[in-house]
Amino acid sequence: MQIKESLHSSVDENIALFKSIFPNDSTIKFRRFQHPQVKSLCGCLIHIEGMVSTETLSNYILRPIFHFQPSEENRGIPYLQLLMEGIIEVSMLELSNDMNALLSELLNGNTLLLLEGHDQALLIETQGLQSRGVSEPGTEKSVIGPREGFTETLITNLSLIRRRVKNPKLKFEFMELGETTNTSVCLCYLEDSVSLKILEELKKRLARIQIDALVDSGELQELLRDDILTPFETVGNTERPDTVAGKIMEGRIAVLVDGSPFVLTVPFLFNEYFQVSEDYYSNYLFGSFNRMIRFIGEFLAVSVPAIYVSLVTYNQEMIPTPLLLSISAARQSVPLPTVAECFLMLLVFEILREAGTRIPNSIGQAVSIVGALVLGQAAVDARVVSAPMVIVVGITGITTLINVKMKAASIFTRFTLLTLATFMGIYGYLFGLIGVVVHLMSLRSFGVPYMLTIGSIKDDDIQDTLIRGPWWASRVGTLRIQTKRRIRKVMR
Repeated sequence: MQIKESLHSSVDENIALFKSIFPNDSTIKFRRFQHPQVKSLCGCLIHIEGMVSTETLSNYILRPIFHFQPSEENRGIPYLQLLMEGIIEVSMLELSNDMNALLSELLNGNTLLLLEGHDQALLIETQGLQSRGVSEPGTEKSVIGPREGFTETLITNLSLIRRRVKNPKLKFEFMELGETTNTSVCLCYLEDSVSLKILEELKKRLARIQIDALVDSGELQELLRDDILTPFETVGNTERPDTVAGKIMEGRIAVLVDGSPFVLTVPFLFNEYFQVSEDYYSNYLFGSFNRMIRFIGEFLAVSVPAIYVSLVTYNQEMIPTPLLLSISAARQSVPLPTVAECFLMLLVFEILREAGTRIPNSIGQAVSIVGALVLGQAAVDARVVSAPMVIVVGITGITTLINVKMKAASIFTRFTLLTLATFMGIYGYLFGLIGVVVHLMSLRSFGVPYMLTIGSIKDDDIQDTLIRGPWWASRVGTLRIQTKRRIRKVMR
């Protein structure tokens, strides 16, 4: 909302103006004051209740004003200038008569000082918002490494990044998105490492966004993505400051949204799904092993149901005879065909997963255990499903949880491959797998190929993909710089 009116020299008129902008809003507080000795020094403090520090208002603004004694040397100097230059004991002060700027600062938790006879207001930094403290991120826990996570406060998040990248080349660019919310958004990058083409493309996409309200970075993540029809993310997100610092040093750009603990990073490549911060803090052999486990787990998560259905339904000759006889014996008296049985069990698993996510933590784990053990065993005993199907769904569920960030892509890919296997057996599964690979190869994230370095046999390319190469073997001292150089080379 753009305000065309300007401030008046009368305090009463200015108060009436602000009351007309915020009608019937009891959270807008007007604190009138009168200097006990200087009758011409009177005015009003305007702030929003609950967003300012009352200690700052009392001890560093009002008390110094009441103790102020004008001298002959200060005669003729406006009171606002005198208060700003040597009386009010607050670090950030600014004179302004721009109503839109004043309203923006007021809504951000700062205080406006109006004096009689002045058509300007003094902006005073008094933010005292209650916010969650820095704690370990709940979605990206690490056994080894920092335990700090981002919070909902933008300034706090910026300080967490600055502590890790103490470089004057680290730049912050601010803007506001959301016509109603005016949410602060910050771009963070290293000036000498970032690709200018990616930076300009990001700014263009942000400038094109027309949205009424921006509450969380998840909304912005969807608006910035390259392909809206793919389940694979082309914009990354994380709660860990050390992860963001590492990606910034790679030449990527971090996008922080005020009010959200999740920071976006661009560009985002496919192999980043399988990278966790702990890989870089533990022994490179153990880190590489864990990363390969994640790759194998993702393959099993999307493939096991489709392979099982195709082999049992169409390609039984590919199953060893003892195993085939065991599966056939287990399926006796089961009324549902294998395909319907598989779809039903996977749907039930997704229901249990969603229920375990939404209910309180104190009973979430208990519900998951009850769903997995009691319902599964009861279904087998009642001959509703077969025991091998419970094993298949169990393996699928466990491997899906290995990589939580890829959950949405895993679910869509799994059901796609399962549907193709239902109609064409093992050939449908293979055709679907080829289609997924082709689709991944066609994706780009801000101009960077999504599968960059995947499949390469160069030493520099494989050091931080399927395996995590040792630090002492890195030619430039850090593996992250290599990624930065590859991205910059592609974007030329």
